[in-house]
Parts: sequence; C-alpha cells; structure tokens
Amino acid sequence: MIAVVKYDAGNVRSVLNALDRAGARDVVLTSDPDLLRSASKVILPGVGEASTALDSLRKEGLDSIIPTLENPVLGICIGLQLLCRESEEGNVRGMGVFPACVRRFVPDGEIKVPHMGWNSLTSLEGPLFDGIDDGTYFYFVHSYRADICDCTAAVCDHGGPFSAALCRGNFYGVQFHPEKSGGAGEKVIKNFLGL
Repeated sequence: MIAVVKYDAGNVRSVLNALDRAGARDVVLTSDPDLLRSASKVILPGVGEASTALDSLRKEGLDSIIPTLENPVLGICIGLQLLCRESEEGNVRGMGVFPACVRRFVPDGEIKVPHMGWNSLTSLEGPLFDGIDDGTYFYFVHSYRADICDCTAAVCDHGGPFSAALCRGNFYGVQFHPEKSGGAGEKVIKNFLGL
C-alpha cells in the first residue's frame, strides 16, 4: 500500500493521478498513523504556506509521527520544506529530518519570485535519479528554497544554487513537482515506488 498523507495542503489530486500513471494500484489518502506506519511507501505532498501546513499536521499529531517512520518517505514541494529543520516562511521549526534551512528567494531584478517553470538539475545522487541525466529539466513552483547541505541529492540554480532534492536514510524530498514534470517526473516516481 502507498499512503499519501492527508492534510490541509494542495496538489493531492495531481499526485494521486501521477501515482496511477506510474502503475501504483493500492493507494490510500490518509492521516491514520497506523496506516502510515504500515504502508510500503509514504508520500507527503503539498502546495501552500509552511506554518499553515505544519499546523494542519500538528492537529493530527503527524508532525511527530512522520519523522519516526521507517518506510520510504517522499516529500514533494512544501513536503520537502516541512521535513527540513526550519523555514523562514512563517518562521517555523520544521520536522528536522533534513538539516537544511528553508529561505525565501530574494528577487534581484534578474530572477523572478516565485521560481515558476522548468529548470535543470545537476549533481544528481541517489536512487530517485537512477536513469536520469544531469541537466534534465523538472517543473518548479515555489518562493522558498532549501539550503545546500550534506543531504543534498540534486542541485538547481535560480539566483544561486539550492537543494532541488534531499535524501537522508529512508527520507527523500524533491522541491520540484514530479507529477507535473513529464517523463522525467514519472521516472522519479517510479524510482521511489521501486525502493
């Protein structure tokens, strides 16, 4: 069973559709801690604002459950940011799985905020990127980005480098939207499902 975390964050339907396209058949949308623990994989999706999303997770006690999961976990977009140590968005402490801080992009006349559209990845590491080449493009929509740290598994540049993907133990996170990134995004999802 693949468990998609149910909380007050957007893009759930597109993630569920992407899982279906990738061949996942036993998928549940849930906030039940027992189902999250017993699932073969867990996906923490999200589009929204960090402090609001964390409040939603806290209401269900999921902010303390998710970091203890031993099955593979994939955070997508704000899901990656919530797994980080802290975020400038709402000045909140995250779940602390990844040691990165999440900071706002600073518009400087050369870059637009939000970072929206297709951008390429470099320095790809880890199983999510098996069969994917450096320079492959993925789709982004975000105004905050995770710092480079020792868990960085892919780098993107928008006014400077940032972590486009993070990996630590059984936890993975991607800042881009694999569900909106065509064949490359589907490959990332399939790689995660194959862990």
